[in-house]
Amino acid sequence: MADAELENIRKNIYNSILNAKKPEKVKNMEGKSVELNDSNFDQIVNKPGLTVVDFWAEWCAPCRFVSPVLDELAKEYAGKLVLGKLNVDLNPQVSARFMIRSIPTIMFFKDGKPVDTVIGALPKPMIETKIKKNLN
Repeated sequence: MADAELENIRKNIYNSILNAKKPEKVKNMEGKSVELNDSNFDQIVNKPGLTVVDFWAEWCAPCRFVSPVLDELAKEYAGKLVLGKLNVDLNPQVSARFMIRSIPTIMFFKDGKPVDTVIGALPKPMIETKIKKNLN
């Protein structure tokens, strides 16, 4: 390759790095869930406060049962917690890191550290009890 071609490639790479989208900062989600993935998981979960993470998959019927319950709780506790949802099929790194073997698994992180876990599609009052316990 000629020097001019190499220089052109370098400029294109440099410009693409400069113009790359930076990850958005997580603000108060006002009762909405955040889609988590292998790339943004630590950025979102390591924030101060309580983060509730729903480990789920599309094919999982119990996951579909618990999802609206979690959405409802996220609205009720808006400003007090962040609800994140992580599809285990699409995000194997985080799933393996926390040894997710059954879904739905709901993990509670306080100030970035795992503090509690529930497995299965529990009813709203049981999940809410865990939220209240971990908010204190």
